[in-house]
Amino acid sequence: MHSTLPVQQEHPDRRPPPAPGTRPAGGCGQGGRLPALDGLRLCAALMVVTYHYVAFDSGAWPRPARTIFPVAHLPAAYGWLGVQLFFLISGFVICMSCWDKSVGDFAVSRVTRLYPAYWFAVLAVTLVVSLWRSPVNAVPSLRNVAVNLTMLQDPLGVEPVDGVYWTLWIELRFYLLFALVLHKGLTYRRAVGFCAVWAFAAVVAKASGDRALALVLMPHDCWYFIAGIAFYLMYRFRPDPVLWLIVAGCLLIAQHDLLGAHARAEGYMGHHVPRWPTTLLLTLFFLALAAIALGWTHRVRGRWLSTAGVLTYPLYLIHERIGWAVIHRADGHLPRYVLLPALVAAMLLVAWLVHRHVERPLARLLSRGLQRATAQARTADREVRTG
Repeated sequence: MHSTLPVQQEHPDRRPPPAPGTRPAGGCGQGGRLPALDGLRLCAALMVVTYHYVAFDSGAWPRPARTIFPVAHLPAAYGWLGVQLFFLISGFVICMSCWDKSVGDFAVSRVTRLYPAYWFAVLAVTLVVSLWRSPVNAVPSLRNVAVNLTMLQDPLGVEPVDGVYWTLWIELRFYLLFALVLHKGLTYRRAVGFCAVWAFAAVVAKASGDRALALVLMPHDCWYFIAGIAFYLMYRFRPDPVLWLIVAGCLLIAQHDLLGAHARAEGYMGHHVPRWPTTLLLTLFFLALAAIALGWTHRVRGRWLSTAGVLTYPLYLIHERIGWAVIHRADGHLPRYVLLPALVAAMLLVAWLVHRHVERPLARLLSRGLQRATAQARTADREVRTG
């Protein structure tokens, strides 16, 4: 997700600034971005892509993928963990991009970030699977496509146009919860309090078995967002025991809950894979965010990393069913070890084109319209209050 590091302003509860020399001013690269975070984002996206092309039992290949890619299949089998890395990064980025923003500004930024590329992806996937009909991809009905354009297909029980869209409903719920802490302004104490309250409430929701509470509080996925927020607070203010305890607690609970997700991934692959790499990779994800939070990656530079960061969202949205359709039609015409890297490269190119020619211009138009509407709403509120 796009984000910029806001100018740091003094808050009543602000921790003392980091000692001189502990990290570069702002800690960001070009355009206020964190290049290391962008690189990590691309890694997460490529993990998911590799999982869907090499490990997932989609039916796109004529035989099970593990027999076609006997060496590459096993590492690719853990690519589904890229989603957990995305959630961890999301907690960091959302906290970073929301500092000194109002709820209205936050809502505008999230809508303009999520929807332009998503609308294009829904229509593009629908068009491709309709033109290239195959047993691999079911053609969605127009009614389902219409609901998918709202991004609310999951809670409404409508079949998604593309299976990867399930994570977007989780992200939307995180944004709605985080908006609560923005109401009075985001500070260190409020962010920490939000993390603590959310974690405790999630545990209660899971223990009670209340489905409505679980729907709102996401007891299986909240740990990644909470840890990401704590890592950003370390980055902005400096580490302290409270933040380390939050991160450690999230890691311990997440690695336990991840066993259920591992079993579901095995179901999609059609066979068992060792469990210990799942815990190892999750730990490495946390260590990578810790390195960024502590300023150890400030020497990681490169314009290409910023480009990689903006490609990840459109790549994630378009790769699965379009990729399966290409594999189903092209397999047998190209050697598989040529087809696979060529497909990934093509998807990266398409993702760049979507970002450059769809996402950016449409986001600008949408942002201007929403900002005008927000300004008008604020003016109307002031007029009502003043009578």
